[in-house]
Amino acid sequence: MMAFYPAARHRPHRSIHDPAVRPLRLAVIKAATINLLILQLLFLGLFCYLFGSIFQQTTHIHNLNILFVDYDGGPIGQAIRAAYQQLQGPGFPTLQEQSPDRYPQPTSIISSVCHIHHWGGLYTSPNASNRLSAALADPATTYNRSDILTLVWNEARYPSVIDSAIQSPMQSLSNAARIAYTQSNGLQILQTMNQTDPAAISLLANPWSLSSINLQPTTQGSRLIYNTLVVILILIQEFFYLGYLNGLYQQFHLYVAVDAHRIAIVRQLLSVTYTFIGSLCTTGAIWAFRYDWHVSGGQYMLTWMTLWLFAHLNFLVLDMFTIWLPPPVVPMALISWVVLNVTSILLPFELSPGFYRWGHALPAHSVFQVMVDIWSGGCNPQLDYALPVLFAYEVVGLVVSTVGVYRRAHYAVLAEEKQAEDAEVPETPETAGEASGVQRQETETEGVSGIQQEMSRLDRIRTSRQSMGPAFDLPYTD
Repeated sequence: MMAFYPAARHRPHRSIHDPAVRPLRLAVIKAATINLLILQLLFLGLFCYLFGSIFQQTTHIHNLNILFVDYDGGPIGQAIRAAYQQLQGPGFPTLQEQSPDRYPQPTSIISSVCHIHHWGGLYTSPNASNRLSAALADPATTYNRSDILTLVWNEARYPSVIDSAIQSPMQSLSNAARIAYTQSNGLQILQTMNQTDPAAISLLANPWSLSSINLQPTTQGSRLIYNTLVVILILIQEFFYLGYLNGLYQQFHLYVAVDAHRIAIVRQLLSVTYTFIGSLCTTGAIWAFRYDWHVSGGQYMLTWMTLWLFAHLNFLVLDMFTIWLPPPVVPMALISWVVLNVTSILLPFELSPGFYRWGHALPAHSVFQVMVDIWSGGCNPQLDYALPVLFAYEVVGLVVSTVGVYRRAHYAVLAEEKQAEDAEVPETPETAGEASGVQRQETETEGVSGIQQEMSRLDRIRTSRQSMGPAFDLPYTD
């Protein structure tokens, strides 16, 4: 039986207390401590930023405005106002009453909610109080409990939040209004109703039920990850392929063997193709698990194209990170970019502190608004700002990424020329010391430092890192 890694166990090693090992030990401890602090501070800041966006979320629910129109003009409308006075507070949506003259038909309320002027709309049906009084006096009268009070809302807008922030409070308001109606009109009702009729008693106990006009029902379980894991996986997907693509170009020395403009063209074609296929698969997965979500084939195509644009612009943004940022900072920039984007769509800005509204400038917020508009049939009209934001990232990313190809090719050529110069000078014992001194001076120059920053360490990757697992350049070294 083969011994357990004999080379690792039987080779003699110096003691950690050896004078020659002591400086190395201290340097390792110092570098490990500083890098630990850098990463801990980074993630502490990201956690604070993320949790800050949802801090005291329930106390911001009053920022969600609900349009209320009383077409009845009777006791039912008065009961709703009385119930709202009891429930009004920081944790309850704000009811904004408007005159029926401004919203003459329920369709105008639906239009207001569709155009996101309000998060929801609540209205009483015309002549609702008279119909209820007639039914209490004569239970044989035709009466529809569902044609009294109606809520208009769009569940596709942040479906994981709007159920508890809009639908549930309005149901509580309806229940409280029923109690207020009975308390304020009880004596008058008892004088006219048949107190021995079970149907009349049942109607008095439950005079109406809240009806719902949901512009886009979104009840499938996968709705919980549309604005979280879907975005995270898309960003990680682009980062992985970008890493493979950069390694491919460096491994085959394409930056010195092919014209830079051809590299830029092929590189963009590869990224477009990759994101094209990736967005198709992502959209297909969303549709495969939509379960009773009423969306059409046209909405599928629009979602696909939107995710394609989002994936490609993020590929370009991450490419800019790898071009212009020092290699040790790139992983930290990636995780920061992911957290910032996800936080911008985790909650509606109305439920977050005002500082987080700067997230309008992030592509994840824009793409989510576009997709909500697609899924709800145009009932989230924010394309006038969302599409320009997305295309701005795309255009800037294309330009900077192309410039980055020339930058990489420039430093690759400089590195090859220097390697050729070093190979032409034979090293002798007499010149070895001088050559090492010259080399130390040259490594301090700007050109060589740029080369070291731009070119990957392929030799190290093929030897030590390949067999020892993932390894990253350290933010701090001594």
